Amino acid sequence: MYVCICRGVTDSQIRRAVDAGAASLSQLRQELAVAACCGRCAPMARQIIREHSRPADAGTEAVPVPA
Repeated sequence: MYVCICRGVTDSQIRRAVDAGAASLSQLRQELAVAACCGRCAPMARQIIREHSRPADAGTEAVPVPA
């Protein structure tokens, strides 16, 4: 899905950038030019950073296994 229409940046590109170490919108802007034009994509880009930066098991509690 396109996140930044102005620059043609997709959610997949943002996830790859996060995997490569981008941890902020500023870093994404440097790498992909996301939110460098009109800025309407900034909230979605930040959300993708937050969601993709979380460990896979974040927010889940360990459930004890009956012995």
